[in-house]
Amino acid sequence: MTSGQKARLICFFLSAALIALSVVGTMHLRSLLGNLAVTRVSNMVGQVVTAAVNDAISSGDTLYTDLISMEKGEGGTITALHSNMAQFNRLQSAITQDVLTRLEQVSDTDLTIPAGTLTGSPLLAGRGPELKIRMQSVGSCSAHFENRFDQAGINQTTHRILLCVDVSMSILLPGFRTGTEVSNSFSVAETVIVGAVPESYTYFDSGNPIEEDAFDYTMNNG
Repeated sequence: MTSGQKARLICFFLSAALIALSVVGTMHLRSLLGNLAVTRVSNMVGQVVTAAVNDAISSGDTLYTDLISMEKGEGGTITALHSNMAQFNRLQSAITQDVLTRLEQVSDTDLTIPAGTLTGSPLLAGRGPELKIRMQSVGSCSAHFENRFDQAGINQTTHRILLCVDVSMSILLPGFRTGTEVSNSFSVAETVIVGAVPESYTYFDSGNPIEEDAFDYTMNNG
């Protein structure tokens, strides 16, 4: 092999090594920026959604009596619950629009990263001059209500109205993009529904087989 061929071979391997390092560095940089961007956007979305829901609650638009009406039978016993769908739809639309408006106001932001962190070396992490990288986020929002009924005592039931807000964000960074989805649930209204109290009440310990508890109760109270 002539000296010229050796030189070309060395140049080829050096070029290949530089390309490999460049690819690895680019992948590391994208992964790092993507993780930082997702964390920043997720925190921002959580704050925006919480603020929008808190404003709706403090304004008095989520009173239980405005959302739900009770139908009662003889003796005042509650026989049915009726949803005010117009109020539900209005509240859902208002909160969704408020979240989107707030997201637009913070769509552009900067990621600040120390130069040493970009090298991937633990020794250099957090060191060096800070670099600012422009980030833009665009999102969509949807919301829906859910009902939850929980036992609150003897013939007492807690009815909670939950607002579930789902936000999907697309994050644009120099040379690539990523995305994230953030879901939050909030209890916006609740009440305790009280039924008739029975004259007798039997408690079965969940730690024992129910057949044994029922047999003991029957033998002792038969």
